[in-house]
Amino acid sequence: MIHLIWAGLTCIGIVYALINGTMSDVNQAIFESAEEAIYIMVGLSSLLMFWLGMMKIAEGISALTFLSRLLRPFMVRLFPEIPKEHPALGYITSNFIANVFGLGHAATPLGLKAMQELKAQSTSDEPSRSMITFLVINTSSLTIIPTTVIALRSQFGSNSPTEIVLPTLIATTLSTTAAILIDRAFYYKRVRMNGR
Repeated sequence: MIHLIWAGLTCIGIVYALINGTMSDVNQAIFESAEEAIYIMVGLSSLLMFWLGMMKIAEGISALTFLSRLLRPFMVRLFPEIPKEHPALGYITSNFIANVFGLGHAATPLGLKAMQELKAQSTSDEPSRSMITFLVINTSSLTIIPTTVIALRSQFGSNSPTEIVLPTLIATTLSTTAAILIDRAFYYKRVRMNGR
């Protein structure tokens, strides 16, 4: 659906430019935007490679395993209906760690795999409690190092691209806490309504 909206907006813009006689401006904007997109992509790719390399090193020295063990009690409490050794819990934890380090692009396939495992565990067509909780936490996305934002700030000449770290940590901590509390409130409200 979204691709139809974008295609429609593009067509409307081109028709308006033709009627208005500003097609040359549209062409110039297209080429400038394409050049800027390549510039941003190259900068983000280098940062992405660096952090994925760091994740690989962390995996090699068992740092991710350590973090997974450290987070496991927290994850077990958040997702009580998932068995402790279920593969979904591992994917959820890995997704959470990737988001914490600002690697949303690396977190996405882990999140999809976690959802597949959770869906395989469920017999209903409706999303399970774990699926909803995971989606809420993944959307609020607790982040310690916002690597993409740091890269963009650096590319566009910020004097201090890392000064965003503390505000991001505060904002995402609050959003994740609020998301978990709201998720639990709705869950217990539904349990009370179904119990009547």
